[in-house]
Amino acid sequence: MFEKLAQIWKAKDLRNKIIFVLLMLVVFRVGANIPMPGVNPEALKELFASNQILGMMNLFSGGGMQNFSVVMMGVAPYITSAIIFELLPMVIPQLEEMKKEEQGRQKITMWTRWLTVPLAAMQAFGMITLLRNQAPAVLGEVSAFDLFSMILVITAGTIFLMWIGELITEKNIGNGISLLIFAGIVSRLPQAVQQTIVSYDPSQFFTLISFAVIALLTIVGVVIINEGQRKIPVHHARQVRSGSNLGGGGAFLPLRVNMAGVIPIIFAIAVVTFPGMIAQFLVQADSAWLVSAGNWIKEIFQNQLVYGVLYFLLVFAFTYFYTEVTFDSQKIAENLQKQGAFIPGIRP
Repeated sequence: MFEKLAQIWKAKDLRNKIIFVLLMLVVFRVGANIPMPGVNPEALKELFASNQILGMMNLFSGGGMQNFSVVMMGVAPYITSAIIFELLPMVIPQLEEMKKEEQGRQKITMWTRWLTVPLAAMQAFGMITLLRNQAPAVLGEVSAFDLFSMILVITAGTIFLMWIGELITEKNIGNGISLLIFAGIVSRLPQAVQQTIVSYDPSQFFTLISFAVIALLTIVGVVIINEGQRKIPVHHARQVRSGSNLGGGGAFLPLRVNMAGVIPIIFAIAVVTFPGMIAQFLVQADSAWLVSAGNWIKEIFQNQLVYGVLYFLLVFAFTYFYTEVTFDSQKIAENLQKQGAFIPGIRP
């Protein structure tokens, strides 16, 4: 491993790309720690410590939401927009045709960026309203101009992160959006290690060792499943031209075990946390039946069994549908037919 790292560092072009990506991640972390003006940090910290839903949302924003930073929404609006345009071709055939051409894909990418703007503004407005209702001490008095300014800055922060993510992707080191999410999640690791060291008790030694082993095994399992694929043998028909045989070679059609990646998990989390956010608004309503409905929704989603079962079913469903979208078996069969290829034992 160290030999490979040394070879990577010696390659000037690759080294410059890695340094650029690291600098962009530093810019992201700096932005996540620039708070909006007029925020009470102590009241904000107490609110996030007592609310599990906000804690989950804060995890995917890289801690920017807990700081009420200028990039507090992270890249969640862009991910939502991208998922929408991934699913739309199922109901709009014209989009499916556009995805087959380079110019069409560029248009879809542009529309994805444009849709990110209203989504970011809507989510920013919802988050600000939620904080004003749940903890008035966090923001204090907010005028219409202050509200507009906050929404504008937070939306601009999301677009800024979207731009950084695309710059990282262009360097071919990895997917920029995924790297930003990863950087946001692991940014909490030093704080967790620090708290563990400060509160260390010799009786916790075997517990910590067990936790480290389980974490390592989990990482190994994730890598095995993510890289796992089944190679389906594909044969090409022989062609005779000018008295010589052409083709007839064997190849493989790789079927990945996990084609959908983490998209279904992200989408499932967004759906599971949405009713809880709605309930937070309902319990502040003036109508008695809306308040009772909000309390009922909160009780339902605080039940760990209901939450776990619903979460599992959503991940299962989104994995199925996303795989159905990304892996078009009919199109693959047509491409094999056009190439004169076939799978042994399967009719063309």
